[in-house]
Amino acid sequence: MAEIIRVNDDTWRFEDDGVRFFLFCGTEKAALIDTGMKVPDAKKLATELTDLPIMLINTHADPDHISGNAAFDAVYMSPDEEDNYRANGGTGNVIPVREGDVIELGGRPLHIVDIPGHTPGSIAIIDEKNRVLVSGDSVEDGNIFMFGERRDIDKYIESMRHLLKFTEQFDEIYAMHGSFPVKNDLIEKLIEGAMRIKAGKEEGTPVDVFGKSALFYKFPYAGFLCDIK
Repeated sequence: MAEIIRVNDDTWRFEDDGVRFFLFCGTEKAALIDTGMKVPDAKKLATELTDLPIMLINTHADPDHISGNAAFDAVYMSPDEEDNYRANGGTGNVIPVREGDVIELGGRPLHIVDIPGHTPGSIAIIDEKNRVLVSGDSVEDGNIFMFGERRDIDKYIESMRHLLKFTEQFDEIYAMHGSFPVKNDLIEKLIEGAMRIKAGKEEGTPVDVFGKSALFYKFPYAGFLCDIK
């Protein structure tokens, strides 16, 4: 069962064996952002924390972020992520969101930013009220998966550069893996690391990840798991 930690009066984080997800509450609605890896009862846990109607937003649809999705009839998600979602057994209707869309919880607007690369439809979410960015897996100080189907390091670098345009709107970052929270300057460091990998300036270590071969690039601030060329 996930460990539930209250962040502030209207925010909770759920720690689920190396991955986390969040409950954000406004005055009218609540949003569960992802549903973890081993928490099929994520919605039930959220209803024990708030009486507000709860919607679901997915930062992306890798299996460790959708374990409790089946309890919802619909999920807010980038339409570019639906193929990944269905391939991983995702159910329910996908309500498409794109950059510029705002999901209003009541005094707590959530702004969508498109950041493809880790997956085709990865999104970030700016919580305007609390000056927080929810980054999914794209910004974290853990190990960022950039190997296998649907990963694109070129788009990832473009997305991180794009995300820099929004840094005046948030003071810290809520990532789904690694430390909580992380600071905004991590974005520039990740760009530098990804560019060094792309340029062949770093030597990766061969590793096995879930039965697949990858190259592991370790930096002081994060790691990248990439395809073997």
